[in-house]
Formats: sequence, C-alpha cells, structure tokens
Amino acid sequence: MILLIDADSLIFASCYRKRLTPDDSPYYEQLSDATDKFDEQLMGIVNDLEEHYEVDKVLIFSGSLGNFRKLITKKYKANRTNQQKPPLLNKVHEYVKEKHNSIYGYGVETDDMVARYWNDLSKEFGRDEVMIVSIDKDYKQFPCLMYNYHYKHKVVYNITEEEAMFNFYQQMIIGDTADNVNYFKGKGRKFAENYLQDCYTKYQYTKRLYLLFIEAYKGKARQRYIECYNLLKLRTD
Repeated sequence: MILLIDADSLIFASCYRKRLTPDDSPYYEQLSDATDKFDEQLMGIVNDLEEHYEVDKVLIFSGSLGNFRKLITKKYKANRTNQQKPPLLNKVHEYVKEKHNSIYGYGVETDDMVARYWNDLSKEFGRDEVMIVSIDKDYKQFPCLMYNYHYKHKVVYNITEEEAMFNFYQQMIIGDTADNVNYFKGKGRKFAENYLQDCYTKYQYTKRLYLLFIEAYKGKARQRYIECYNLLKLRTD
C-alpha cells in the first residue's frame, strides 16, 4: 500500500498545545515541541494503518505557493484573510519539507497535488494499492481508499465511482464554508440529496445541476457553473 498523506492539517494542529489555564497561550513557543508533536501524530497514523495493511511507501504532502483558484474569484478563502495563524506554522512547514522530504505544490493547493499523485499511482499500481490519508472531505470526489485519521472517525472509506460522482455534484450545491464557496445559500445536504436522487451519469448530474444555476443566476448561469466547478474540482493533471 502507498500512503499519500496530506500533512497540512497535521502541521497546523502540531502548533497547538494543551492549555493548563485560560490565560495560557494556545501555541507552542519552542519549535522542537511542535515538531515532536507532528512526528508523533504522523507515526501514530502510519502505525495504525500498518496493523491492517502492508505499507510499502509513504509520501507526505505539505504546503503550496500560489493558488489558481484565487484568480477565478477574489472570494475564494477570503473568509480566512484575518484569521490568526500559529507563530510556528511556517517553521513547522519548513521542518516537514526538510526532514520528511514533503511534496510541495506551485500554483495549486496541497489537495490538488495529492489528487494528481493518487490519479497517476492508481493507474500504475491499481486503485486498491493507493490510499489517501486526510481529514479533508474534498477527496471523497474520487473513487478511492481514504483514511480519516481524526480521533472521532479513524475509518477507511472505500468510495465507489457512483459515490464519488454524487459527492462532487452534491458539494457544488451545498458549497464549502471553509473555503468561502457557496453558490446556493440555504440549500443544504438534504436538498441536494433529493434534487440529485435520480442522477446516475455525469451527463445527468450536469444537466440537472445546470438547471439550478439557470434558476439562480439566469444569464450568468454558465459563468457561475464553471466558476463553482473549478473551485471545487481537484486537479489531477
């Protein structure tokens, strides 16, 4: 099994410490404390999977420079502009690159890089020999093996072609609040499930969803559809 680990969330979490009092800073001050936490989390994930799979290779992905989605619309991730970042975040990213030889993206996001490697390696070694390791729901748009390592889940999803297609088009309706992508305010998961329930092919999903864009955006429906698609679809090329 080849593990493709999206380490961005692990790096972010590694910068935080447990506060003993409400006045304590939530962040580590010493870089070694944060990097030790990262290594501990990483090895814990790999060890958990090695109990059930023969792990042959581990590829780690972290960080990127530039983001083509921000050229599509200035609204993309605009909700994060004023968010405070942990002081050691960049240094932990540098540590992961140096020690773990992590794969870095240019012009795309980390999950695009993971998606690209998953696509190529799945074709070379077989779909069941590659596993994406992440807490990011965006990967569910692919018919892949995906391990969610969050302590509330710790589950391997075996996503079928049909599930992957539904997951993506459902996401186009409900949006992604974390990335400030929302083209249909007030339309949630239940609406999407009912609206798309009779769709089985890409053509059917596209046709049905495009009608929703026409209803909401009239003459700008095509432009908004393309925007939404490109913001949410992970790149594999």
